[in-house]
Amino acid sequence: MPISDLIGSSPEFRAVLENIGIVAPVDCTVLIRGETGTGKEVIAQAIHEASPRRQHQFIAVNCAAIPATLLESELFGHERGAFTGAVSPRVGRFQAADRGTLFLDEIGELPIELQPKLLRALQEQQFERLGSSQTTRVDVRIVAATNQNLEQMVSERRFRMDLYYRLNVFPIAIPPLRERAEDIPLLVAHFLRTFTQRQSKSIEQVPDDVMAAIERYNWPGNIRELQNFIERSVILTRGSRELRAPIAELTNQELPDAGVRTLADAERAHITATLRETNWVVGGRNGAATRLGMNRTTLIARMRKLGISREAAEPRTEQSDSYAKAASSSLPTVA
Repeated sequence: MPISDLIGSSPEFRAVLENIGIVAPVDCTVLIRGETGTGKEVIAQAIHEASPRRQHQFIAVNCAAIPATLLESELFGHERGAFTGAVSPRVGRFQAADRGTLFLDEIGELPIELQPKLLRALQEQQFERLGSSQTTRVDVRIVAATNQNLEQMVSERRFRMDLYYRLNVFPIAIPPLRERAEDIPLLVAHFLRTFTQRQSKSIEQVPDDVMAAIERYNWPGNIRELQNFIERSVILTRGSRELRAPIAELTNQELPDAGVRTLADAERAHITATLRETNWVVGGRNGAATRLGMNRTTLIARMRKLGISREAAEPRTEQSDSYAKAASSSLPTVA
């Protein structure tokens, strides 16, 4: 998508457009930060379209949508017989994006064991397919995106520090829709045109009360939520040239666990809360494992995978230090 097609005139969004114009011609890695639904892939496409690589492929990979066991093959490809089911060689996304741009969405979901290989591919522009000893060289620009706190993940040892710094060469922060409210009427007009044409309807205007309700709402799902709302409104509008929108849906109730952005975050928060309730005792009749309905060893494995430890979850005090020393024999070591 060309930069000229991006919709918004607020100062916050104009700053994003300016950064796109600055970084697009420069062949460096870009890290796009923003809440879910803010349009991170659209920004990545705009960077690609404004770059010298626009004549070549823009390849997008959602790291959260592909099982961890298949992600390495998806990114780097594999040879025939590399694993069960690999009946023929396959080109990975890195090779498919050669001379173009590879967009790695939800980069925070990349498994820790795969991060060193991605780091090498970024630094050296080379890798080996699964099941092959032959090095493949590529010329790929990386644009990554996340809605997670990578700095916290680095401190919790769930994301490599060297990979974080390699990705964070030129960060672009996309403001949530609630911080660029003056762009809402422009976006509404754009989505209304799109969906009336798609559904062959003649809806010409948005009533004042509908627009007022739309502008008052916080839009926790950001542009994606607004887009879906306008599409639903167009579907519901029959025999009228005015948009009939279900504005009763637009209530700014606080979402439960608003800080939780992924299933892993929700699981981490639940396990951590249970551990705090048991004073970080894992096993035994009153331990966290019993309360969570799982075996002690299973809980320890989940803690390790999610990067849960008392040191990361609670600030140290002299009292907690003395408790930790006294209880260290009964608590698992979690890195």
